[in-house]
Amino acid sequence: MKKIAYIEIDTHAEIAQAFMEIMKGSEAFSVDYYFSKKIKDQITEKNESVFLSESSMILDQLKGKGYDLVIIGTAHRYFNTFLSVAQKYNTAIIAHNLNFVKASKLRLIRNIFKGDLVYRLKLLWKEGLTEVPELHQKARHLMVLDEGLVSGQFQNLPLFFTKVFPKTENNHPVIVIPGGVSQKRRDYQHIFKTIRKIQTEGQYTFVFLGKAKGQELKTLEAMSQELPQNIKMQYFSKRVSAKEFEGWMQKADVLWCPVQKETTFFSQKERYGHTKMTGNLGDAIKYGKLAVFPSNYPTKNQFIIPEREDVIEQFGELKNLIYDFQENYSKEAVQSKLEAVLQSLITI
Repeated sequence: MKKIAYIEIDTHAEIAQAFMEIMKGSEAFSVDYYFSKKIKDQITEKNESVFLSESSMILDQLKGKGYDLVIIGTAHRYFNTFLSVAQKYNTAIIAHNLNFVKASKLRLIRNIFKGDLVYRLKLLWKEGLTEVPELHQKARHLMVLDEGLVSGQFQNLPLFFTKVFPKTENNHPVIVIPGGVSQKRRDYQHIFKTIRKIQTEGQYTFVFLGKAKGQELKTLEAMSQELPQNIKMQYFSKRVSAKEFEGWMQKADVLWCPVQKETTFFSQKERYGHTKMTGNLGDAIKYGKLAVFPSNYPTKNQFIIPEREDVIEQFGELKNLIYDFQENYSKEAVQSKLEAVLQSLITI
């Protein structure tokens, strides 16, 4: 049995959770998980092989364990520490922002002065920001979680599988918009404008499944007072618990994901579907839901539906459309693919 170490001491707890779930029951690999307290507190999957860690501890924790592969779940901080890991071990890094990965030292230094100066100076002085290019060169493998981002040195790490839930039947379409209610990553202004213009006697429920704050929260509060009785809205001013999130995702007929065309990471432009994956892709697979994306979003996935101008009518049609997620995304199928990929990373 091959031994893997999975490190997540920064962010993306949901990716660590997905890796734990898909690797559960694997007979080919044993995995030790090294999580910061912040990450461990967000993980619902119970596992005896979870160890508390931080950047000052991880090198000592890995020493002498004989790992065949070390996976770094996020490399957005602690670059000097992760460079030491990559120099000593067969290391794979999950890349979330491809333009950031490719950025030069000069570009990184210039970007320090474009925002959040104190934090970015800390990354420079204490955490080895300028070692980002060398870190990704020393790592033997660079992985992406969306097949559409595979190119050059970036390989796919298949993690997302469709869970089996009891089927729910709604009397009218329940449309769920998953994720924090912020204009930064999704076009909520488009959603608000579309809902306000609805002219139908049919019933619809729209669920904004993430914490809303600021101007977006004020808009939702105002809209909830303005809409006709046949249009219902559910929104949250506090963090949505994992249990509540899962409950609404199971109940959803369709996901509405108006992903922004561009975002930035460390003042570096990233393009969804080109250099960055949206978490909504994993949401759709995990819960087995058709998802409506902007018509210009690049994808070959048949469960991603391009948004039409008459999107409200489109939701009604999609409510009764069936896509067999289990054919390609059953746990057995995805685990088999993942194990083949992991084996190739070890034998290269």
